[in-house]
Amino acid sequence: MQVCARGTIMALGLLASGLLSPAGAADKGLTDKGEVLVREGCSRCHAVGVSGNSPNPDAPPFRTLSSKYPVSDLAESLAEGIVSGHPEMPIFVFMPNDVEAIIAYLESIQTTPAPPPGETPNG
Repeated sequence: MQVCARGTIMALGLLASGLLSPAGAADKGLTDKGEVLVREGCSRCHAVGVSGNSPNPDAPPFRTLSSKYPVSDLAESLAEGIVSGHPEMPIFVFMPNDVEAIIAYLESIQTTPAPPPGETPNG
């Protein structure tokens, strides 16, 4: 019993010192980082939050991406360079930890559930 209490006290001390963080806090930090990255790089054309219209009417709001495909499918394109069919969109290439953060953020704002892998939204 005393060993368990000591372990709990040690874990609480680590939490307080910031050396150990609950998974939710780590996820929040990752999501926050992803939000910063998309706001800085994408908000000129896309609506990047949970509401609002895209400044460029041809650019889809990020919160609706999962209506077309699973957001996680963007990971490879983000890492290798997103190339779009329109010339106004710059080519972005992100580091793996940034890709993880962007995907976490995009998944957190989706308003439409993603279709199952391999299935399109309409069938």
